[in-house]
Amino acid sequence: MNIQVAVIVSVSVSVLAFLVALYFFFWVKKQPSSNPEIARVGGFIKKGANTFLKKEYMLLAIFAGVAAVLILLFLPHPIWGEETAKWSWVKNVSMMISYICGTVLSAIAGKVGITVATIANMKAAEAATKGIRPSFLAGFRGGAVMGMAVVGTSLMGVSLVYLLTEDASAVLGFSFGASSLALFAKAGGGIFTKTADISADLVGKVELGIPEDDPRNPAVIADNVGDNVGDVAGMGADLFDSHVASISAALVMGVALSASADSIKANHFTIMVIIYGAIGLFSSVIGVLLARMGKKGGPTQALNLSTYVTTALFAGFAALASLLFFNDEAGWRVWGAMMVGLFVGTIIGIVSDYFTNDTKPPVRYVANASKSGPAFTILSGTSYGFLSVFPPMIGIAISALAAYKICEPIMNSAVSGMFGIAMAAVGMLSIVGMVISNDAYGPIVDNARGLVEMGGLGNEALEITDSLDSAGNTVKAVTKGFAIGAAGLTIIALLGAFMSEVNDAAADAIAAGKKGIELLTGFDILNPVVFFGLLVGAAVPAVFSAMLMLGVDRNAQRMVAEIHRQFKTIVGLKEGKKGVVPEYEKCIDIATTGALKELIPAGLVAILATLLVGFVGGVQAVGGFLAGNIVSGLLLALFMSNAGGLWDNAKKYIESGHNGGKGSDAHKAAVVGDTVGDPYKDTAGPSINTQVTVVSLVASIMASLFLTYSIF
Repeated sequence: MNIQVAVIVSVSVSVLAFLVALYFFFWVKKQPSSNPEIARVGGFIKKGANTFLKKEYMLLAIFAGVAAVLILLFLPHPIWGEETAKWSWVKNVSMMISYICGTVLSAIAGKVGITVATIANMKAAEAATKGIRPSFLAGFRGGAVMGMAVVGTSLMGVSLVYLLTEDASAVLGFSFGASSLALFAKAGGGIFTKTADISADLVGKVELGIPEDDPRNPAVIADNVGDNVGDVAGMGADLFDSHVASISAALVMGVALSASADSIKANHFTIMVIIYGAIGLFSSVIGVLLARMGKKGGPTQALNLSTYVTTALFAGFAALASLLFFNDEAGWRVWGAMMVGLFVGTIIGIVSDYFTNDTKPPVRYVANASKSGPAFTILSGTSYGFLSVFPPMIGIAISALAAYKICEPIMNSAVSGMFGIAMAAVGMLSIVGMVISNDAYGPIVDNARGLVEMGGLGNEALEITDSLDSAGNTVKAVTKGFAIGAAGLTIIALLGAFMSEVNDAAADAIAAGKKGIELLTGFDILNPVVFFGLLVGAAVPAVFSAMLMLGVDRNAQRMVAEIHRQFKTIVGLKEGKKGVVPEYEKCIDIATTGALKELIPAGLVAILATLLVGFVGGVQAVGGFLAGNIVSGLLLALFMSNAGGLWDNAKKYIESGHNGGKGSDAHKAAVVGDTVGDPYKDTAGPSINTQVTVVSLVASIMASLFLTYSIF
């Protein structure tokens, strides 16, 4: 098999995924919806989400335009530099175009998700009047549109960029485009959604004791809009970025490995990356088509079962591909590395489920502790959040070590070992189409629950959507843990890609006769330059998280003041008099303006810190910076994601009638815990893994400049 055939296979599977996405889109669209109140409120949500997305993308277009010009001028070498055997100005142009393609496709991923989610939420709400199964299917298939579209686009994009440029650096440029947009989209969407969620909860539930989605609450529409811009558009861009980054890192390492292989195996390893990526998407296509909710099982069981089926399909299909196309020692070693990644991804999901599922002891313990006040809610939730970090961190460490050792004998080199880690990340993300489908299901059914309440569809429909929403919360916690774990392996592979890019540039410089430049063999933490980078890198995720959460804090305070103003000045609003409607658009505007104001600084701090370390300490310092950033980022991301999910489900567990039920002191304490957990799990936590990916890619594409221009 040659690279052209591999790309044809991946493009064909991508087209199949697009066809399935179209089928689901039209299936969802034709589901009945006749309730005028649901149509009216759903229209508000759709308009708010699209308005925010339009303003956000206009702002990010300016950032992307400036970045594209800088890439053209400086990357991978200054455009005015002397041409060498490995570089000409054409490479700068191809990297710029690849970067723009990455940003555009990432933006499209978010737009597709918003479009279908704002239709599926209304369909799932009305389907709840007919039973839990039709409502579940409307929500899941709405999410699956996004899953198929996002992964199909990312696989096709990477494959075509590599085929057209035959340059791994251009693929890294494509990945940087996807990552940089995802970083800001996730941060902006996260600030928007948690601003509205916190404000609605604190004033509505804690102060006034009104239901979660009561139409009297001025922030209720902004809250539902936030579910879409944060958990759909933001998470879609995030997982698009993770998938692209994992394939890109594997391609870079595959190119380096193929270059050292004999002529018969030229492109052997890059072909593996593309083929196994296509098999992962094909497995997800079958998985989403088979997904159903049984007569006896619940929604959580249905979502988990479809994930396990997809996992088993990938393991089997990948083994078959190894037998047919890569039936040698190298092929089976790579398959083994992927299975390690796939297994650890499953373990991370199980651990996240244990710490966030309301049927398990941690959530119930926190719910019970809430009877003693919010201090105990926070203390117990924080403790369990830190405990939840240990198993996935150990899992990532073991999978990286195992994958390295499995693949190291391929060429008896560190390059083949790092390729093994990259393929473990590809294995873990092989089922990302199913993961995104499950993840997008969450905000769709969350919106549906609100629409049922506002549309007055009755208690039975409300109980059904509550059940679907609870499953969505559990699955969202699992998918966030999965995404963070996959990012962990990906960025370890990107560290290898950084070394590969540095050594490529160093070999070029040595051949040109430059003095004082050596090939990298590793990073010694006893070297003070490396240790300098290590400490700075470890600090960046904490600063980045703080900036995002302070953005939520400032924005939420403004919105709480606006909600108070409306309840004081709009006569009859608090009493719910007929015909009295709050000024929903004022809260949407506060959330939009605040999110757009806060989203750029945090991302820029992470990127500028990378550049500063690189130009001060050179490639050795950047190696330390990336290592510190990886460890600190993974720890904080896992802690915040799991602690936030735990507090959210402890609140929902109490609301379902346990430990005093709604309106009790335990409930008010749990709402406070959920308020703290909201920016943890939906703003800072899932944004950190994107931040770590972005700085790793910045380091890789800036490798030659850091090698040439640095103080130490």
